[in-house]
Amino acid sequence: MTTPTLLVLDTDPLPRLGRLTGRARIEHADESTLAERLPHADVLLVWDFASRAVRSAWPGEGPRPRWVHTASAGVDHLMCPELAASDTVVTNARGVFDQPIAEYVAALVLTMAKDLPRTWELQRERTWRHRETQRVAGTRACVVGSGPIGRTIARTLKALDMTTAIVGRTPHTGIYGPNDLDRLIARADWVIAAAPLTEQTHGMFDARRFGVMQPSARFINIGRGGLVVEDALAQALAKRWIAGAALDVFEHEPLTPDSPLWECPGLIVSPHMSGDTIGWRDQLGTQFVELYERWEAGRPLLNVVDKKRGYVPGR
Repeated sequence: MTTPTLLVLDTDPLPRLGRLTGRARIEHADESTLAERLPHADVLLVWDFASRAVRSAWPGEGPRPRWVHTASAGVDHLMCPELAASDTVVTNARGVFDQPIAEYVAALVLTMAKDLPRTWELQRERTWRHRETQRVAGTRACVVGSGPIGRTIARTLKALDMTTAIVGRTPHTGIYGPNDLDRLIARADWVIAAAPLTEQTHGMFDARRFGVMQPSARFINIGRGGLVVEDALAQALAKRWIAGAALDVFEHEPLTPDSPLWECPGLIVSPHMSGDTIGWRDQLGTQFVELYERWEAGRPLLNVVDKKRGYVPGR
């Protein structure tokens, strides 16, 4: 039996794939060699999930990997028409980031409600200034995105006695649909973007949507940068249409030093780290090895992406 070829689109540190020794011929590629090596691979592991090289390197007609796995929740960085139209199976890292991201969102909510950035600034100035802060219990959160991450965020915020509503692509029990979005964000104290990036969701948070929100509302994006029209958000904060915001993802990453977002009033900027807790890379590597063993045994893969929708179907 021929040993399958596993091609890894690399970034440091490399994944730990020792369990596959002798069971897969492991080869490595970077953006410059990916197109040349893709037609000879049975499996592609997109370990460098920040790279968009797969979109331009995918071979289309002819030999190509039978399975592509990305070590990320989002798949917009690799999906192209040729890949979507092929019979190649695509899987993602669903399940690894849910709780860490939910904890990060809860931390941002408490940070903004309790005015912690200002507390730190005053401490650095050695200034004693008593203030009153906001209670989060009883406030309303609208979570946009009904996948595992969005649902875990809602469950975590409920533990803070917040009232939560989840908006998804299709309404069903416990999930509101797109037609309810404007009504819900108009009443929300917290609007959290956790949706996948698709043609339907690109730029969904624009000037009109920020104008719908309450002046006391705060906006958090831990989904994909393309969900937000960043200039519109900057304008909404400058004009005080909303009270504050936090972005962990951006249209173009890394954020350049000259980006005006760094100095945008009321905005917390973090470098795409909401899901990255200690040991997260090991979890991603273990998840892939377990999926490989299922594939090797001919068993159905988990986390299979609907390539036309751009995410793993489910609730």
